Formats: sequence, structure tokens, C-alpha cells
Amino acid sequence: MDLVVRNASLPDGRTGIDIAVEGGRIAALGPALAAHGAREIDAGGDLVSPPFVDAHFHMDSTLSYGMPRVNASGTLLEGIALWSELKPQLVQDALVERAMQYCDWAVARGLLAIRTHVDVCDERLLAVEALLDVKRRVAPYIDLQLVAFPQDGLLRSPGAFDNLKRAIAMGVDVVGGIPHFERTMAQGAESVRLLCEFAAEQGLRVDMHCDETDDPLSRHIETLAYETWRLGLQGRVAGSHLTSMHSMDNYYVSKLLPLMRESGVAAIANPLINITLQGRHDTYPKRRGMTRVPELLAAGIDVAFGHDCVMDPWYGLGSGDMLEVAHMGLHVAQMTGQDAMRACFEAVTGTPARILGLEGYGLAPGCHADFVLLDAATPVEAIRLRAARRLVVRRGTIVAEAPAMKASLNLPGRPGSVDFRIGR
Repeated sequence: MDLVVRNASLPDGRTGIDIAVEGGRIAALGPALAAHGAREIDAGGDLVSPPFVDAHFHMDSTLSYGMPRVNASGTLLEGIALWSELKPQLVQDALVERAMQYCDWAVARGLLAIRTHVDVCDERLLAVEALLDVKRRVAPYIDLQLVAFPQDGLLRSPGAFDNLKRAIAMGVDVVGGIPHFERTMAQGAESVRLLCEFAAEQGLRVDMHCDETDDPLSRHIETLAYETWRLGLQGRVAGSHLTSMHSMDNYYVSKLLPLMRESGVAAIANPLINITLQGRHDTYPKRRGMTRVPELLAAGIDVAFGHDCVMDPWYGLGSGDMLEVAHMGLHVAQMTGQDAMRACFEAVTGTPARILGLEGYGLAPGCHADFVLLDAATPVEAIRLRAARRLVVRRGTIVAEAPAMKASLNLPGRPGSVDFRIGR
């Protein structure tokens, strides 16, 4: 054995569990395992989780906040306009440097798998080349999955489809789209058909920005579900954002949810960004902006959470912390029951890993020895505290560590320390 983590709690509720690692994989998992000279780490009853997974991000724009100017209105459309202004000024080395810095943040936060959309509407495909370089560099410690994303519209932007095909040929993994940004609803539906047919021909996954709008009549998710079913792409397609569902009438949604379930389309909500960008035309009452997460889950549809943006034209905050994303999703969706809160933790771990098709993910013998030791006893406590990552392990090697969250006090009559964890 190379490493044994002792006395861990697991997300499924088991406690007092040892995790033995050999050759970069989990060799055994259970109480009181033999060590045989391995390095031993005492979890002290804290939670060991599979690594965090971000199912939806934009790494080509990350850490570009204020370039060339700040989004004054805070709207989605001004963010897109800003990105169009910035694209001609992009320099590949700087783009790589920003992406690498973000990957460092991600590892420190226990985020070891990211699906990032990369704009293909620049004829140079400079961002594609940059992120393919980043993907190679970070491969030892992050699973980086790239989506060919026609930001300006597949049919609306001249040459976008050819650029997307070039990007796939260069090594980009997933077919993306943005049907609601096409000039008409009909063109949006046509873009979904074209992209799904191309993905089916190439044997690729699909992840489309879909209905990222307050308009209840933006229903491209229906077309995406149909094309997924028609082309036999079940289990390989995700609709990201789906914010129009927060404005749809309940009767239509009662039809839509079974269609999505039948087609095997997953949903990816982006809580931090959806509640920031949506509802901008509302006075009061003001819509929350996030899609119908509890209803999607109740219908048996996979739902993951994504970070989407960090310090870019659309969002000036963020740090790569998927527990912050889960924390916000929990509140916006009013998922405050114990099972619901655990589902929010799953939405940043196991569910996005399944959507991305990650091999060897999980806490079981034979899985990759990728895991995070959190300064919390349970998934709910981890979300509540946005718990410190005591250890981040990749293929059996510790790649990041941090101290437990504890404050030392020097108060009259109450010296000592404060532990924010339950029952500690």
C-alpha cells in the first residue's frame, strides 16, 4: 500500500472508514484496514468526498474582468458584447496564463474535473489552441473537457459551423450550441438539429447553452430532447442553464419534464450566474432566474451545478469553490430538507462526473485515488461551512492541503478556540 486514510466519514453516511491507496487507485475501503508500511493519515472523522466537478465553465474568459471595460449594466447581452470587443485583443500566452492560474485555484479547492466551453466564433481559433495547450499541461491533476461553443450563434455567425468542426478535429471533446441566440426560433431549432446530427456522426457528447433567457416561449430544450431521442444520443446530451423554465407555465412543464426524462437529457444549472443575469427586466415581483431544479430531480433527470463564470465580462466574483455554488443553489431552489441538501452536494460531485462520463470516478475499490478530505463531518455541514479542504489527493498523491477552520479566542473569561463544526 502507498497511502491509508483512516477514520473517514463518507458522503453516503458511513463512518470509521479507512481508504487504502495503491498504484494511484483505491485498493480497499473499510474499517481497520492493514497498512503494510504505507503512509497513514488520520481523517479524525472528517468527510472524504470524491473530487468536485464543474459541469459548466468558461475558461477562455476567466480572470478577464475589466477587460476592455466593466459590464456596467450587469446583463447577459452586455457581457456577450464585451466579450466580442475583447476577442480581437486576446493574446494566446495571456489566455493560457489566466487559465493556468484558475486551474491552480481549482486544485486548491478540490475541483479536479472541469467542462469548459470555448468560443469558436473567432476565425483564428486562438482560444481553442490555448485551452488545448492548457488541457495538456493540467492533465496530471485536472480532467479538463472542452466544448466547442459558437458563442455568436451557429447560423448567425458566418463560418461558425466550419470553425466548430475544425475545433473538434483539433481535439475538442464536446459539441456545443446556443440556439436561443440565433436570429429566429426556427433558426435556433435548426441549429439544434444540425449540431446533434454532427455529434451523432462523430460519436460525441453534446452540451448546449439552452434557453438562457426569461422568455417562457424559448423552448429549445424541447427540440434538444427530441433530437436526442431521434438520434439515439440518450445519456450523452446536456442542456445548460434552461432558465426559461422558471417562467414557463406549469402545464407545459408537465409535458416537458417527461420528454427530457425519456430522452436522457441532463440539466446543468448555474446558480451564481443565473440569479445574477436573469430577471433583469423585472421590477417586482422579480424572478429568481434558476431553472426548476427540484422538479427536474423529482422527474428523474440528472441535474448538476456549474460555476459558469469567475471574474469575467459576465461576473466579477467567484473563486472556483463548488461548495459556494452548491450553497447558492440550495438557497435559490429552497432545497433545505436534509435529502435535498445532500442532492445539492451530489450536484457538484457525482452527478456532473456522470454527465462528463468520467472514468474511474468515485469512492470504491478500483476507482482512481482522487478525493478531498474536508473540514466537515457530512455533506450538509460541508456546504454550510464551505469547508476547508484539508487534503486534496490526485491519483494517490497529495496535491494541496490547508489547515482546519478554527479560530483562537482571547476573550475575558472565555479563552480558547472556536470550532464551527457541529458537535466538535
